Amino acid sequence: MWEFLTEFPSLGRRDLADFKNTIDGAFRSFSRAYGESLEIFFSPLLKFLVWFEKLLQATPWPLIIAIIAGLAWLGARSWKITVGTIAAFLLIGFLGMWEDTMATLAIISVATLMCILIGIPIGILMARSDRTQAVITPILDVMQTIPSFVYLIPVVMLLGIGKVPGLLAVLIYAIPPIVRLTNLGIRLVDKDVLEAADAFGASPRQKLWGVQVPLALPNIFAGVNQTIMMALSMVVIASMIGVKGLGVPVLRAISNQYLALGLMNGLAIVALAIIFDRISQSYGQRLQAHRGQGHE
Repeated sequence: MWEFLTEFPSLGRRDLADFKNTIDGAFRSFSRAYGESLEIFFSPLLKFLVWFEKLLQATPWPLIIAIIAGLAWLGARSWKITVGTIAAFLLIGFLGMWEDTMATLAIISVATLMCILIGIPIGILMARSDRTQAVITPILDVMQTIPSFVYLIPVVMLLGIGKVPGLLAVLIYAIPPIVRLTNLGIRLVDKDVLEAADAFGASPRQKLWGVQVPLALPNIFAGVNQTIMMALSMVVIASMIGVKGLGVPVLRAISNQYLALGLMNGLAIVALAIIFDRISQSYGQRLQAHRGQGHE
């Protein structure tokens, strides 16, 4: 009886080894059977990633800074944020991190765009169906809590190392916030507003795109903000599976104890995070203010 209480009952060592070997064998068989097909499926995405990265690196730096400064002004409408953005990119270039920053910007931009294209429709489906929400919420919980190194294993086994596996790893880690906040934003739309739309004879589609989504935009942009932050936090981990960018020098600095190299590239990642955070937050606040004036 005492042994039962002190030692947790479990499978025998041999049974447990057989169980693990069965799972590993099944996944290896799957990767051998479908790995090539998956590579062909993701080939256009890889070509686009390579093209976009080369485009950013080949474009003259003054033009890149001008475009980013313009986007910062359109998003934030703040001279302080715009000037800070220009200063940060000038410092990044001056310290010799321009090419790595452009590579990081390429992967983060594509990852964020894909998170938006995939996450917002899923969030809308969750908002329209309690059953769909009950199914997807546990999946999002797992995606947010499972250590990133764990899901790198199946991604690398299926697709090897390179840009696409890195992008998929970033997607898995970064997509939950935009799904959750899209769902929340649509569910928080005032019922009186929806009843008024019904009274005017709006169809479900008109009600969704003409009323619910516009009123949920502040929450959706908060989700975009969190998605960008989480994507940037994956830069160093993604560099372990062949994604070029600011994460590679950081990883090299960890391996070789290069303090200055790690600090400089780490601060460049922080600078990008702060810039994107301030721009997206400011835009979300402006949307919130516009929404408040609309209600008045």
